Amino acid sequence: MSDIAAIMQTAPVIPVIVIDDVGQARPLAEALVAGGLKVLEVTLRTPAALDAIRAMKDVDGAIVGAGTVTGPETYHAAREAGSEFIVSPGLTESLAKTIARDGIPFLPGIATAGDIMRGMDMGLSHFKFFPAEAAGGRPALKALAAPFHEAKFCPTGGISEETAADWLAIDPVLCVGGSWVAPRGGTDYAAIEDAARKASLLGSGGAA
Repeated sequence: MSDIAAIMQTAPVIPVIVIDDVGQARPLAEALVAGGLKVLEVTLRTPAALDAIRAMKDVDGAIVGAGTVTGPETYHAAREAGSEFIVSPGLTESLAKTIARDGIPFLPGIATAGDIMRGMDMGLSHFKFFPAEAAGGRPALKALAAPFHEAKFCPTGGISEETAADWLAIDPVLCVGGSWVAPRGGTDYAAIEDAARKASLLGSGGAA
């Protein structure tokens, strides 16, 4: 997919995945996709992450991207591994320009109105609200989103199975990022598929 909006609307939850053992990457991706979560964010926090992206790319139906991309160097490594979209914890001009040149879907992290305004100056309108709970939770995002009617969001950071639906009920929220569906080191793939199926059914309609 070449459109970050389409990626964000594929499913209500994007699993935020930390992989330590590349051998777990493919069965994990298969379980998540079977459960209805096709968009997979592999965070570049471990030595196995890039190989995990390569392995997950072989799973039919998976849309695999890289998270925790912090600069052009990690971006190029993620692209070489086959990442189809890029997620960053923040927004810098150098990273945004580098990604824009390649036309890769980009979801930069924001936490303030100034972040959103800088992103819009760069032609961006879709953002990750991060760290969602630590940055003020749902009241903060509602207040931030109010002046920026064209902006859409994917809150990530501290969101759980219990709170995801409340976040998704906020009108400009297209999806949420969460680690609960794919806990680090988890190998109970039947349970992961079940969690993914429940997450894929979460609604995103209506304002809160």
